[in-house]
Amino acid sequence: MSGILAGLRVVELGQVLAGPFAGVILSDLGATVIKVEKPEGGDDARQMGQPFRHGDALMFHDFNRGKRSVILDLKSPDGIAALHGLLEDADILLHNLRAGVPEALGIGSEAVCARHPRLIYCAISAFGEFGPLRDRPGYEPLLQAYCGLSSITGEPGGPPIRMGASVVDQGTGMWTVIGALAALRRREQTGRGGVVTTSLFETAVLWAGQKINEFANEGREPRRHASGHHAFVPYQGFETADGPLLICCGNDRLFAKLCGQFGRMEWTTDPRFATNRARLTNQATLLPMIAEILAAGPRADWLARLTGAGVPCAPINSIAELMEDEQMVASGMFQPVPGEDFSLVAMPISFEGERPRISGAAPRLGEPESRGLAE
Repeated sequence: MSGILAGLRVVELGQVLAGPFAGVILSDLGATVIKVEKPEGGDDARQMGQPFRHGDALMFHDFNRGKRSVILDLKSPDGIAALHGLLEDADILLHNLRAGVPEALGIGSEAVCARHPRLIYCAISAFGEFGPLRDRPGYEPLLQAYCGLSSITGEPGGPPIRMGASVVDQGTGMWTVIGALAALRRREQTGRGGVVTTSLFETAVLWAGQKINEFANEGREPRRHASGHHAFVPYQGFETADGPLLICCGNDRLFAKLCGQFGRMEWTTDPRFATNRARLTNQATLLPMIAEILAAGPRADWLARLTGAGVPCAPINSIAELMEDEQMVASGMFQPVPGEDFSLVAMPISFEGERPRISGAAPRLGEPESRGLAE
């Protein structure tokens, strides 16, 4: 399958994660992505970790596969002129330069869009266009902390925890792509490009949105629930005899099926447990009893029994266990990188049942010739 975005041309001034992730989504979908890098070492992500291949860290390969690299000194008139040359036939410019830097370089949205009126100009910042922090830089853990995500993650009574995945950076990259594609659709109708702005702050606020809405509308301070849930019981992880298992009973019917497998059908008529609201009130009594039952048997046996009965459940896998899992293998989510001796996680989307293939490796610094930049 040729890339669904084949023919789309993207210029990326991206560093580290949010900007490059937006670029790699577009690249995996078939767009030509030209990564503009600074002369002094290029994208900082090349050095973020021990050398993996060609002197670059694994993270750089992950978020820059399939792109082409060109070195431009954007602090020089020649570099800015060369950038405008790339933008002449580009559809999208995306950057996550620090606030104020594009304007200082003369490549702010107004100046660029005036010169290239069909261009979709995508600007990613830390805190957005407005407010007292609009000029402040930001990073994943800072925004998780600032926007309350860390405060709702972890064990009850424990310290705030950063989520293990870079959900803010990568989420912002996704919103950038969504905005760019929407702006392209509008360009089909109007003939003009436009400006798309996203920020780590706005993404983090959205991810915290359910808790924000509960607090603002119902006055409920969010509490940490570890693997559990504030609205359902049982809906959390438990230890079995040989490994953790997650059970999700989202309604009373599923709870009844769980009771059947436990040999505790009397729980379905016990006023303390018969309804989800009753179980929420009495979870301190119920959950230890469930834990005791599950701890008496091996995880594989419980998975077979509960799945067979229609109770939603899953092993709490380590990454190593996930990589050996038959569903992971069947999904095709882990793909070889053409021309290299390693594989990477692919995009979680398919078209007509076919997942976009990783088109190529990450470029070496300033490597346009071997990647067809002049095509």
